[in-house]
Amino acid sequence: MTDILRPAADWELKSMLAQLGAQNMAVEIVGAGSKRGIGHPVQAAGLLTTASLRGITLYEPTELVMSARAGTPVSQIEVELASRGQMLPFEPLDYGVALAAPQGMQTIGAVFATNNSGSRRISVGSARDHLIGLRGVNGRAEIFKSGGRVMKNVTGYDVARALTGSWGTLAVMTEVTFKVAPLPDDIATLVYTGLPEDLAVEMMSLAMGTPYEVSGTVHLTPKHAARIATAPVGGRATSITALRIENFMKSVRYRKGRLMEALRAYGQPMELDLEASLGFWGEMRRLVPVTFSDDILWRVSTSPRKAAELVATLRRHMPVEATYDWSGGLVWIEIPDCADAGAADIRRAVAIAGGHATLIRAREAVRREVEVFQPQAPALEKLSRGLKEVFDPQGLLNPGRMYQTM
Repeated sequence: MTDILRPAADWELKSMLAQLGAQNMAVEIVGAGSKRGIGHPVQAAGLLTTASLRGITLYEPTELVMSARAGTPVSQIEVELASRGQMLPFEPLDYGVALAAPQGMQTIGAVFATNNSGSRRISVGSARDHLIGLRGVNGRAEIFKSGGRVMKNVTGYDVARALTGSWGTLAVMTEVTFKVAPLPDDIATLVYTGLPEDLAVEMMSLAMGTPYEVSGTVHLTPKHAARIATAPVGGRATSITALRIENFMKSVRYRKGRLMEALRAYGQPMELDLEASLGFWGEMRRLVPVTFSDDILWRVSTSPRKAAELVATLRRHMPVEATYDWSGGLVWIEIPDCADAGAADIRRAVAIAGGHATLIRAREAVRREVEVFQPQAPALEKLSRGLKEVFDPQGLLNPGRMYQTM
């Protein structure tokens, strides 16, 4: 077997996995490899990349549906969508800056394999919610198809949802079919400065509860805010809290005014126009606030009303910088490098507040020793093991990537 396998068709992938199975040899599965630094290091005989499985195979702009082979770069897909005034509504994140990897590398298969969703998730749902169907090859070397190419065809949809977020541990996706959305005509962003974290979360939650269709809410602590370059908010040595509104120009103007009135108790915001808004939220997609450093980086999902309290609890034990997305439902937490990546304190705080935590950035030696993904409850672990037994009984695909015993 070669060190790197590059299948260019389903049948070729099937043959490769059959050969691996016959030799009982595990393999690491990647798209372009931009997120290899997340999860436990995979101990495998070689690496299999879907990078040669590329190309858009179906695009129906009037139906808002696209199909693409798994190795197709997201950048290529977004260029094609933009040419027709459309976009990926869940705006997947680019982890390159945060992991010291090149930007713009990730593939569309990896987006769904990791359920990669950005700030707009709070209003439109996650990548999983936009997946209609897929093709793939499982660890038994069987080609399978789930779902269909139109939104009305949901046959097998649960299988597609189960594979989304499985990080290549159940099957290798070869083609995905997903919903797209129109680009907004206009975008405005209201930016409040100097709010403490608890008040910022309170305000973001209040904004999401209004009828003004806020599509993004984020709060950055001063250190993270200083990494933003977009004018006029870039380089400020104070916290910033941003609220995004998007739609038709007239609608944006009206809703922006009403939202400012509803939130007047929190101060007078700066207003970012379309160009500045695209710059700011583009930096959020590239995770610029948590740009690569020697610090540990955690991704914590919790209840927005518990987010600031969770961070305050952690600060009793260690220095913490945080970016709150999804009104606090997602918190990016940076802490100084330490032997266990702060796992004991993070897990304890999450257990009290509720939610789950994933270690995104740490030295390889640390990632070998600590639980990187949230430990599963017994019932969920039983379900996960059942899925692994069905899709990959020999444990050939990304062994130990998510959990060391699976």
